[in-house]
Amino acid sequence: MRVADAMTRNTKVIQTSSDKVWDVLADGWLYPLWVVGATRMRGVERHWPEKGAKIHHSAGAWPLVVNDETEVLDCEPGRLLRLRAAGWPLGEAEVLITLEPVGSHTRVELDEDASVGPGKLVPKFVRAPVIAWRNTETLLRLALLAEGRAAG
Repeated sequence: MRVADAMTRNTKVIQTSSDKVWDVLADGWLYPLWVVGATRMRGVERHWPEKGAKIHHSAGAWPLVVNDETEVLDCEPGRLLRLRAAGWPLGEAEVLITLEPVGSHTRVELDEDASVGPGKLVPKFVRAPVIAWRNTETLLRLALLAEGRAAG
């Protein structure tokens, strides 16, 4: 069984090329614009999104802001990005984003699940719908950014 098979999956066809979608993913400074929950960027390592690179972000509403980071576990430019996303105090999640060209558009699959910490203790049948709901909006935001950048 692949790791992604055990994760919650969301899929969206974005109305632009996989290169344009990848451009958004590869710009770490855009992370809080498409990832639900991330509110600001504090830093992006120069080699993002290469394996081992980290981005430093915050989550929450001021003054209740938590500083965290996301690390690249695997990267195939233009095709795949696997991340370890910290979201303490809830814990960490593993996220797998895959891009597949569909004509002039891109099918994006976003697989995610809790991997470490208190979030992992929540039963899968409870956490999966919450993750799916959140990632529906995450993929919509990614689409708006990629399609808007392609148009402009």
